Amino acid sequence: MHAEVVAVEDLTPALRRIVFGGPALADYPTTGVGDEYVRVLFPIDGEERPPLPGIDGDDLDYASVTGDRMRTYTIRGVDHAAGTVTIDFVVHEGGLAAGWARNAAVGDVIGLNTPKPLYDPPAGLEWQVLAADNAGLPAALRIVELTPPEVATRLVLEVAAEDHKVPVPDHPRLETTWVLGGNGHAPSCLDEVVRGLPRPEGTGYVWVAGETKALRGARKHLRRELGLPASAYKALGYWTVDAERWRERFAALDEATKAELDAMWAEEDKDPEAVADAYEDRLTALGL
Repeated sequence: MHAEVVAVEDLTPALRRIVFGGPALADYPTTGVGDEYVRVLFPIDGEERPPLPGIDGDDLDYASVTGDRMRTYTIRGVDHAAGTVTIDFVVHEGGLAAGWARNAAVGDVIGLNTPKPLYDPPAGLEWQVLAADNAGLPAALRIVELTPPEVATRLVLEVAAEDHKVPVPDHPRLETTWVLGGNGHAPSCLDEVVRGLPRPEGTGYVWVAGETKALRGARKHLRRELGLPASAYKALGYWTVDAERWRERFAALDEATKAELDAMWAEEDKDPEAVADAYEDRLTALGL
């Protein structure tokens, strides 16, 4: 569906809020989950609006649109009464999405699909830890907004500088810690943060989102060192340092190695978390 920019607001020097509206968003099918994500299609080469993907059976055929115009973002909010969807964009030099967001103006048009969630805490949740850098910050804040008041929540947010902080939602059992660094300006501390956080008694959940390689250690700690089941944590790579260079290096892998990596995800009977373990270990061994 096409969505039109109806408002733009700079929240910090690195975060720009863009509100989308238009007829297609009147009944936008939000999942109501804090970290639901969408594929955003951007106009390129002077287009006024991007083409939308075709239909392949019951699914959208993303092969019908060029991958260089598509990025993934989490939704910051949905207002059914106003018929709007809000996305907070990290803005920086370089990159298709950041470049578009820096110059976005009312009336500009992008494409959106229907969202899918990842945050999935166990039943009877008593406490949670939410840790994120600037890219994961919008989702983390929305999760807080949607968290029941009885759930004790530890929120750790890593931003590049003091003026990159944003207001945190009110929650009766929220403890917030700000960490300065990471975000492409310095090494991320999210791995260290996750390793150092206490784990209370009772049913809990750890959700961490940030730079992909920085989270490998955090995920390894949660899964292998603490031995948590997949239902107790989610570690999400939202972006990659020097992504263009990373993609170039990945593309330069020999065909046998690419086939090996693809084959890891083709084994349907294997535990997805075990597959992710093997995949991340292989990427690390390849220097990726």
